[in-house]
Amino acid sequence: MSTSEQTTTLPCPEGTSRSTASPTTILEHLEHESTTGAAPSTACPIEHTMDIIGGKWTFLILRELFYGTKRFGELERSLHGISPRTLSLRLKELEQRHIIQRTVFSEIPPHVEYSLTEMGLTLRPIFDAMKEWGTTWNVMGDARE
Repeated sequence: MSTSEQTTTLPCPEGTSRSTASPTTILEHLEHESTTGAAPSTACPIEHTMDIIGGKWTFLILRELFYGTKRFGELERSLHGISPRTLSLRLKELEQRHIIQRTVFSEIPPHVEYSLTEMGLTLRPIFDAMKEWGTTWNVMGDARE
């Protein structure tokens, strides 16, 4: 894709403004950072999104919840290597950010289920794009280091 074809706009969060000299496309944003050495803008929606979903295990937890509602133990078994403490922390973070919903069932024995909220479900295109990119570039078969 040529530079002229890259027109994806980086939206600013409500209430923030960008000067006319600020980058407006992904390509301009990356070029601005690399040529000026500037840290990512605190108004950058990509940075905010990564803050929410970029933590270790977070993306994989969300991936599992796209398959449907899960209990804590189901998530723990499907995410090989995650500690119960880390899983608990990530679930609490996602719940506080309204990405997932925690439902407590007051029955004998009591149990808790986790599911994606409406906001969480809107992350689906990101997952689909990553899957498509990984398939296109055969990242699972790529042995480069």
